[in-house]
Formats: sequence, structure tokens, C-alpha cells
Amino acid sequence: MRWTLPNILTLARICLTPVIALLPFISGYWPKVIAFVTFIAVAVTDVIDGWLARKRNEVSELGQLLDPIADKLLLFAMLVPIFWMTRYPTILVDYRIKWWGSLPVWVLLLLVGRELGITAFRWFAKRRGVVIPAIGAGKLKAVVQNVFIGATIAWFAWKDYLAEHRFAGWFRDFWDQFHGWVVAITLGIAVVLTVYSLAVYLYKYRSLITSRE
Repeated sequence: MRWTLPNILTLARICLTPVIALLPFISGYWPKVIAFVTFIAVAVTDVIDGWLARKRNEVSELGQLLDPIADKLLLFAMLVPIFWMTRYPTILVDYRIKWWGSLPVWVLLLLVGRELGITAFRWFAKRRGVVIPAIGAGKLKAVVQNVFIGATIAWFAWKDYLAEHRFAGWFRDFWDQFHGWVVAITLGIAVVLTVYSLAVYLYKYRSLITSRE
């Protein structure tokens, strides 16, 4: 087993995931700000570790195994506070998302189910000697998904800040509307891209499904 810098970065993402997921549950806006900043750092390392592995010629089986695990753990873990806090707002703070309200159960199942389904499909294809690489729609989905998660954690921090420092004015009203709609719209785009990218994968590799071998 070879511990390269890209593999260490990937492992660090895995270790930080539960910390980021737990921080939003702590009262006050600072824990949520820390969760937001840490999430951004972790999302950036997701790009950096792959780039480093290719640049330094350190692509390894361990890295190929850990990287998708880290991505999925981060997604699943971050959906927990988002689902819970939008569904069960506190007496003092309303974390619900504009237009959506709470994160719908069907959206949660769609996002998680798509990842589990594609992972199983890749495993099935590999057993047949076919490697399924990431496609453009899948990469775009991941980017929008991360924007939604980051914006939502920042939304929680913003709502806590307003609860502790009540102030009025044009900026407060503007940002409340703007930030809220960013969260709502990115969630909608993420849902569309989740369905679209899944359909593209299944259509592109439909021969694996229809083949009787």
C-alpha cells in the first residue's frame, strides 16, 4: 500500500466528513461557518488530489478506491443535517428552503439512490471488462450538488446570525432573498442533472443491460 500525497488528501476528506456533518447541529452561527469553510476546503481537495495524482504520476488502486468512497460519504453525510434541519426547524430559527420548504424525502432518495445505483452499475460493468468513466453531465451534477450543499450550510449560518443579531435594512432583505433562491435553484438544477446524468449513463452503456452473456 503506497501512501502518496493525493491518497493522504483523499483520506483527510473522509476523516473530516463526519466533523462537517455534525457542526451544523451545534447552536450558533460560528459552527456552521466553520462547517461551510471546511466543506469548501474538502471540495477543493477533491479536484486537487486527482490532479496531483496525474501530474506526479501517482495514480494508484488505493486512490481509485478511496476517491469515489470519499465523494459519496461526503454527499450522504451532508444530506443528513440538511434534511433534518429543514424538516425540523427550531423555535427561534427557521432553516426551511425557499419554495421547497424542507428537503423532500423523494429528493433525498433520488440523490442517494442515484449514487448507489451508478456505483453498482460500475461494479457490474467492471466485472464484464468495461470501465465506466465519469461523463460531463455527471461532473456538472457533482459541481452543482456541491454548490447547493455549500450554499445551504451558509444559509443555516445566515439564519443563525439573524437570530442572534437582529437587524433590518435593504442588504438584509436583499441577501435573504438572493441567498434563499440560490439554495432553491441549485437544488432544482441538481435534481434535474441527477436524473439526466443517470439516463445518459444507462443509455450509453445499455448494451451491458440488454446483453445476455
